[in-house]
Amino acid sequence: MKWQERITSDPSICHGKVCIKGTRIMVSVVLDNLAAGVSNAEILKSYPSLSELDLKAAISYAAELARERIISA
Repeated sequence: MKWQERITSDPSICHGKVCIKGTRIMVSVVLDNLAAGVSNAEILKSYPSLSELDLKAAISYAAELARERIISA
């Protein structure tokens, strides 16, 4: 699965923030939930329009961004 198939950015949706395709759910929201320890099952219950593949795509997108630059701590 390529994250590009499930992740999109459109200036007319959520001010161009990166979202799960077909939704207004920002990838950052998914990642924030995962980082906070929210389980996949809980996220899917809170956002029924998402699928397991969407969660994996969000993680893959974040991994791609991490390859591109270093953020100082």
